Amino acid sequence: MSLMVPRVEYLRVTNYRALKNLELKSLSPLTVLLGPNGSGKSTIFDVFAFLSECFREGLRKALDRRGRFKELRTRGSSDPITIELKYREKPDTPIITYHLSLQEGTSGPFVEEEWLAWRRGSTGQPFRFLDFKKGAGLVISGDNPDEKAERITEQLDSPEILAVNTLGQFAKHPRVSALRRFISDWYLSYLTAESTRGFQEAGPQERLSQTGDNLPNVIQFLKEQHPDRLSQILRTLTTRIPRLERVDADLMPDGRLLLQIKDAPFEQPVQAKFASDGTLKMLAYLSVLYDPKPPQLIGMEEPENHLHPRLLPELAEECRMASEKTQLMVTTHSPYFVNAINPKELWMLFRDQKGFTHSKCASEMKGIGDFSSNGALLGDLWMEGFFEFGDPLVNAGGPAPKTSNL
Repeated sequence: MSLMVPRVEYLRVTNYRALKNLELKSLSPLTVLLGPNGSGKSTIFDVFAFLSECFREGLRKALDRRGRFKELRTRGSSDPITIELKYREKPDTPIITYHLSLQEGTSGPFVEEEWLAWRRGSTGQPFRFLDFKKGAGLVISGDNPDEKAERITEQLDSPEILAVNTLGQFAKHPRVSALRRFISDWYLSYLTAESTRGFQEAGPQERLSQTGDNLPNVIQFLKEQHPDRLSQILRTLTTRIPRLERVDADLMPDGRLLLQIKDAPFEQPVQAKFASDGTLKMLAYLSVLYDPKPPQLIGMEEPENHLHPRLLPELAEECRMASEKTQLMVTTHSPYFVNAINPKELWMLFRDQKGFTHSKCASEMKGIGDFSSNGALLGDLWMEGFFEFGDPLVNAGGPAPKTSNL
């Protein structure tokens, strides 16, 4: 049974690079985005990273990291960039909608519109309990904002400041604070095997960095604070990597940490910089998936890189188990990973003739549900051309022509 953690159930994005008008409905705890290169998987992934960075670092820094506003907005568009989420804080609680609209003026980028809305009962229309435009607006305080309650006028210091990020720091706005904590806690990984090979200053760290360069520090933290969890990670790792016996994070004389890998039958371990890419990436992924206090949303981009194809179905199953205590979003173009996914978890992406990304859940594709219920694997169906679109060699990955085997 899933724990009581927040879940994003809906995403709509407009004018964000190739996402001219993208909508994902009924998102599951594990959501997998499948498509050929250039289909928009990484762009959707980046929407979550961008939003989280806006909350942690501010709008301006998040935009600068992406080449500023004009590079982020869909080419040829003058309309605002919008991101809209629908989420539940816990199961059986009301859906809350968060809407963010960004625009650019002569003085730079600003928050054109930002609001939170919910419907408290089973009937009636949703109402906004936070409603801001260009740095000024209204908010209803309290644990359960009521439509008839007093609306408090607030003025932010700058129109480029997010209202949720500012007001969410006050205890009198618990629903706003909950969203701020939720989005700020998201973890989007861009792991590379090379980044895990370096030396780090000694000191335990609870969470893996986006690139994984602090993997020795995370191993040290688990070794000191959660030895049982580290043992679980290493037991799993040894079933994936033949002959692997032990992983250690040892303190060097100069105060840095050295990650070492011990293989049988050799007596001495080797430094991580000499270990295989697959070993290090699998260790990094397991440290995220088995985190004793996981982020409330985890994003993993193309986990198949450097891993043997036969390891991917097991990794997918570990992602599903981890989704009981967090929400996972994974991008991939590996049929081996997708073979362990069910139709409601899989979203197929393609770009149309204008270059804009479109999506469809595999459960909504003609015949896919029947094939799957009869034992067919989704990755195999994709490679054999049974999906409505997504073949990188047919029509640029868009809708299949009538001559296909659909």
